[in-house]
Amino acid sequence: VQLQASGGGSVQAGGSLTLSCVASGDIFRVNSMGWYRQTPENQRELVAAITRSGKTNYEDFAKGRFTISRDNAKNSVYLRMDSLKPEDTAVYYCHADIMRSANYEYEYWGQGTLVTVSS
Repeated sequence: VQLQASGGGSVQAGGSLTLSCVASGDIFRVNSMGWYRQTPENQRELVAAITRSGKTNYEDFAKGRFTISRDNAKNSVYLRMDSLKPEDTAVYYCHADIMRSANYEYEYWGQGTLVTVSS
């Protein structure tokens, strides 16, 4: 099973980016999916998460600016980021809880995609 993230890049403050992540491989079902971010100075932190049924959870800094969504048919999760700020600069990682059979769930991480916001 792999998580492949894409969509990072450089943008000016106030701009927007959309991150995408797709899970592939031997998958029975993808449960919760989410996005985390990490800077060299900080620990990896949650940005937003979404359950299979579509219930979302955002950290305070993401509320009102970021939107997480998913497509269960495509085993994909997305993060639309608007009104980006320089402090949003980080490596963004997608995360998923994936069942490879009816009985076992495993945690997976994508490779990370760099988002750079300039002032």
